[in-house]
Amino acid sequence: MQATPGVTLRRSFKFLLRPTARQAAALAACLEDHRTLYNAALEHRRTAYAKAGVSVRYGDQSADLKHIRADDPYGQARWSFSSQQATLRRLDRAFTAFFTRIRQGRRPGYPRFKGRGRFDTVEWPKDGDGCRWDSQPGHPTVTFLRLQGVGHVRVHRHRRVAGTVKTISVTREGTRWYVVLSCDEVPGHALPATGAVVGIDMGVASLLTTSDGEHLVNPGHLAASADRLAAAQRNLARKQRRSQRRRKAVARVAALHAHVRRQRLDGAHKTALALIRGYDVIVHEDLRIANLTRSASGTVERPGRKVAQKTGLNRSILDAGWGVFLTILSHKAESAGRELIAVNPAGTSRTCARCRHCAADNRVTQAEFRCTACGHAAHADVNAAENILRAGLALRRATEAA
Repeated sequence: MQATPGVTLRRSFKFLLRPTARQAAALAACLEDHRTLYNAALEHRRTAYAKAGVSVRYGDQSADLKHIRADDPYGQARWSFSSQQATLRRLDRAFTAFFTRIRQGRRPGYPRFKGRGRFDTVEWPKDGDGCRWDSQPGHPTVTFLRLQGVGHVRVHRHRRVAGTVKTISVTREGTRWYVVLSCDEVPGHALPATGAVVGIDMGVASLLTTSDGEHLVNPGHLAASADRLAAAQRNLARKQRRSQRRRKAVARVAALHAHVRRQRLDGAHKTALALIRGYDVIVHEDLRIANLTRSASGTVERPGRKVAQKTGLNRSILDAGWGVFLTILSHKAESAGRELIAVNPAGTSRTCARCRHCAADNRVTQAEFRCTACGHAAHADVNAAENILRAGLALRRATEAA
């Protein structure tokens, strides 16, 4: 993928909210009422189909909203009508995805009811309809977000918002509240050409290895916090359900996981930015992470082999955050006008970068590569990155010639 200089993009901006105690309670009530609406709409669809064989659509449930609001003036009627429509659309998308999976022969996964810990976002489809970004623009230093039923909430705006705000979402992460702005017409910032190209090989010991021979060590954020997480989860397991102490223990575990997630995101942004600044063309493996991290437990009839080892490998792959990194790299490349090429990784770790001989015996150890045909020796990941780069450049030439 490559962006044209001067192109405008769709981008999201996420900021921390700093609500007062009363506003935080109102935000929690708003989230709870939207969760109740989602679950009631799901029950409506289930019951209508089970009892009468009738499929209820989004339009039917949206038309019922005015009656629901009229019957609950101090509950559902407090919140924006548009945000409630967005919640019903969310359920409709869940059913659309469910039927799509059925048609494709995949595991369906019927939409389920949302518990208190599984519904953390409310969306307003249009700025100015039940919500207003920068609701007090005359204020010199502070930005406010106005939400119907909540008021003017202070925003910790750590960077400038570009483009036109289209949709606004408020999400809860542990004890923190965030606003996410989805903006259109965000200008890209093309970087000057460097004339350099690179191939990158993703790994576990090294997060990535470049065809130039550079290795980026995998920080292993989850592994580094494993002891504290284990202690917090053991403490949680001892707490009585529905107790105040259990809620505090849940918040502690969530805070630790959120800390790991922020560390992983920060590292991915910095690494991707360094690559974007240094290279015009970046070639990476087209990884299917869901397949790579599939469980090896098998079935009762056919139990899996080396299940514990595969479980540990899956955990390491997910801790490395390949998917997060590649997504961020894609967004930064598009904005900077860089070219990103994904290639099939099959055989890249067993093929000699010098003579193209492919054999399993070429890979002596996890880190050592020695070709059985020509004797070429190199670090296995560097050799793989060189093969990835060659495959990407070949794909690029074929695409340009077509």
